[in-house]
Amino acid sequence: MTDTTTFLATRRSIPIPLLAAPAPEGAELDDILRIAARVPDHGKLAPWRFILYRGEAAVDLGAALADLAQNREGAPLSEARQRAESTRLSRSPLVIGVVSTAREHVKIPIWEQVLSAGAAAMNLVTAVHARGYGANWVTEWVAYDDDAKAILGIAADEKVVGFVHVGTPQEPPTERPRPDLGDIVTEARARDAG
Repeated sequence: MTDTTTFLATRRSIPIPLLAAPAPEGAELDDILRIAARVPDHGKLAPWRFILYRGEAAVDLGAALADLAQNREGAPLSEARQRAESTRLSRSPLVIGVVSTAREHVKIPIWEQVLSAGAAAMNLVTAVHARGYGANWVTEWVAYDDDAKAILGIAADEKVVGFVHVGTPQEPPTERPRPDLGDIVTEARARDAG
């Protein structure tokens, strides 16, 4: 295995159509989820949770999302849109929903709780890749629609951090352009003494 910095420098999202079975399960999946939960968490609130979508449940929930989309459109969906909606949770062998459960707290701002949930999602992606699988973190319209969230077992007052598609990559990922450090890094300057 490569050293940690090389691993992090080369991690890449895998396109969802290139994620096939197998996906982690059992003790291996439990280990991945434990790693995902090892994030900064001011107040030890665990302000996030994970939902596993796979197998028959993923197919059934996809059909319900397709029905919701069709009801919203008021007309039959195109064949491509029907396929996209009905396979939304079964395009890869495992989808892990990362959900922020951030709530008002006497000491811990909601923003800090949301950041912790985002860190859990990134730890999840990293842990999946470290185990030799591939992942792709997406949101899509279902993350922002209360009716879709209800179908997916997510309360209206919870926020979807992302749906992480997981599987075995069918081909090596290609690199994409990354930001130039000169565009994203600034040096703080001391204030003028006068």
